[in-house]
Amino acid sequence: MNRPARLCVLISGGGRTLLNLQDRIDDATLHAVIPLVIASGPCAGVERARARGLQVEIIPGTIPATTLGSLLEQHSIDLVILAGYLKLVRIPKGYQGRILNIHPALLPKFGGAGMYGERVHAAVLAAGEPVSGCTVHLCDEAFDTGQILLQRTCPVLASDTPQTLAARVFELEKEAYPRAIADYLRRLTP
Repeated sequence: MNRPARLCVLISGGGRTLLNLQDRIDDATLHAVIPLVIASGPCAGVERARARGLQVEIIPGTIPATTLGSLLEQHSIDLVILAGYLKLVRIPKGYQGRILNIHPALLPKFGGAGMYGERVHAAVLAAGEPVSGCTVHLCDEAFDTGQILLQRTCPVLASDTPQTLAARVFELEKEAYPRAIADYLRRLTP
């Protein structure tokens, strides 16, 4: 793809992952633009995105596939990127295999409905796992069950709390997600 890829980023929280992607775009690590951000409701990420000059639509609840598809077509979106988006995505026609997500654990463990944020890290610690990390995967019609594209790992330390483990995993996410997006875009380009 000679032109920058057009990304739609979906958020539900603080927008850290969105801002990381925009930073990678700004430093030319990721050859893309973000013409549309969709938030599941008012959140800190909305204001942070707007402060960076990004267009944000707030759409509460589960977005019908036809509504999402129409928005994506209006903005000529190539790839949809979930960035802490907590709603199930109804995949619009033509966007199968074009929606990516990142999960703060090594799927298939510790995924599914309700497994997000510190809940994931608390579950990893409660299970006594020696290793955690992050998983970039394709989205399908369920939470965290799509094809795995990339995983990165880090040790779980005896002294870890959900917060310290979350911070270490997020450092992995900051590198893994932009890399996985760039690699996937190369695969999509004929």
